[in-house]
Amino acid sequence: MDASHPSTPRPHSPAYLPDGTTDGAAELLSTLFDLGREVTSVLTLDELLPKIPQLISRLTHFTVFAIYLLDAKREELHIAYADGYPDDMVRNFRVRPGQGIIGTAVAEQRPILVDDVRKDPRYLGSVPGVVSQLAVPLRHKNKVIGALNLLSDQPAAFTTRDEAILRQFGAHVAQAIVNARLFEAEREYGDTMETLAEIGREMSGILDLDALLTRVAHLVKRIVDYRTFGIALLDEPSQMLELKVAISYGDRQHLPAVPMGEGLVGYAALHKEPVMVPDVSKDARYINAVADARSELAVPMLLQDRCIGVFDLESPELDAFTKRHIELLTLLASQAAQAVENARLYEAIRQNEERMEKELRFAQRVQVALLPRELPKRLKGVDVAWHFDPARELGGDLFEFLSPDTHTLVAAVGDVSGKGVPAALYSVFAAEVVRGRTFRRRYLPERSTPADVLTSINKVLHERQLEEYYCTLCYAAFDLRKKVVTVANSGLPYPVRSTADGTSQIFLPGVPLGSFAGSDYDELTFTLASGDVFAICTDGVFEAANDEGEEFGAHRLIDVVRDTREEPAQGIVDAIFGAVTRFRTDDEQKDDMTVVVVKIA
Repeated sequence: MDASHPSTPRPHSPAYLPDGTTDGAAELLSTLFDLGREVTSVLTLDELLPKIPQLISRLTHFTVFAIYLLDAKREELHIAYADGYPDDMVRNFRVRPGQGIIGTAVAEQRPILVDDVRKDPRYLGSVPGVVSQLAVPLRHKNKVIGALNLLSDQPAAFTTRDEAILRQFGAHVAQAIVNARLFEAEREYGDTMETLAEIGREMSGILDLDALLTRVAHLVKRIVDYRTFGIALLDEPSQMLELKVAISYGDRQHLPAVPMGEGLVGYAALHKEPVMVPDVSKDARYINAVADARSELAVPMLLQDRCIGVFDLESPELDAFTKRHIELLTLLASQAAQAVENARLYEAIRQNEERMEKELRFAQRVQVALLPRELPKRLKGVDVAWHFDPARELGGDLFEFLSPDTHTLVAAVGDVSGKGVPAALYSVFAAEVVRGRTFRRRYLPERSTPADVLTSINKVLHERQLEEYYCTLCYAAFDLRKKVVTVANSGLPYPVRSTADGTSQIFLPGVPLGSFAGSDYDELTFTLASGDVFAICTDGVFEAANDEGEEFGAHRLIDVVRDTREEPAQGIVDAIFGAVTRFRTDDEQKDDMTVVVVKIA
């Protein structure tokens, strides 16, 4: 029906208008102009609609008033604002164009004035106390957008003059409604773009794929009020679209995977374009997975020119989705695609890091296992201690204790250029070469002096053509029967020798191993006495720096060795590392540190 009896009729008193004289016509035009200007100055529907009956009350009497707006998609009129109508009628009453007096006015695009609705067959129902009616369509650019409906408890309450006045005023109202809708649409668009940007920022911060997809499903609802929503991701090897998230009426659902190209979802993914179907029962591509679905929208998730998945929305209503939904979801799907790719890359990196950490831990065990754990047991008359502290998980330092003869101890300490895994691999190879060239002494003693050993090692390393890597190495051969030590060096910081006569470095330069072919090396021989101490350290000890950038240096090392030479070898090693640690304070360790101390018993 067109109206219901109001619980408390609220008549409105018009201003007294002129009676048709020339002066009265001018005053009427002025009033209409003022009212038109006033109504078109309001830019929001919430403010505009309540203002319309207030302005109309200045033109004519009415008891009950309503503004109907046309829903072109559903082809029906609904009450957008009412004065004197029951709330349930405002919420639920609908009328189609051509139906009732209101619908007829809209369909025929002309005002309809009825002196007594009880005598008009078009009237949809009898409302106690309501007798006369004036329905005025709201037209904008020859298109009806709604209608004004005035009801009165008096017969013949409205005149042809009221009809003419409201037809003119209705044009202003229609323009004001269109303006307000445009304003609100622009404001809503701006709010939506801001929401999309906010959603994009939130999605970019989620790196767990499952958490991301679940959050996307909830974020989509901020811009599209869906009933059923799913996110299908493409599995490249199988070319199947797997539903990772499927939510229906707020509850998670489990739906089957869809082959690429099949169904609306598969079609959208294959052709990389949105698919909007107003009635799925009329589309042969539709796969009936949701029992009450009537319309569907599938939007591909595109990453540049590659589709990684699809947004799928289904509704129990016909024609539930619009072009605006496509525009918004296309933008959101693009943001989601990038977020999914980021989450996948993060997961791949995380798994790769876990694998690398596992391999590094194993490599640490291997490196430690390859380093000496004790001296050859048959050696007597010597006390040896050592400590290795890598700057990273793996180090490039190496040291060996070898006994090619029953009375000989070879102590070799080396440092490979660089750090980490490459340096560690190179150091393992270099250590193996040191061992091989040392034990060759048993068969070629005349070519196994420390200088000869370094020359031979240099040749082997240079032949490997790893120009970016080299090795510095100090090679000391202790003959415990003859009580002499012969030292050769290839660029390692000069070792420290402490005897009863004093403590100083052994000045013995040399070219790093592997740098140049045909390099020759010098060697020095010293007699041994009980209590003599030899400390061989890599440059990580010498170059350890404090907060001011000052290095630990050779003079501090010499002081520590001199002050602790009476202690066992392990005590001297601990003293050196303790002094370096105190000097370095909290500064980060920059290089591997190795200390080897040989003390003659």
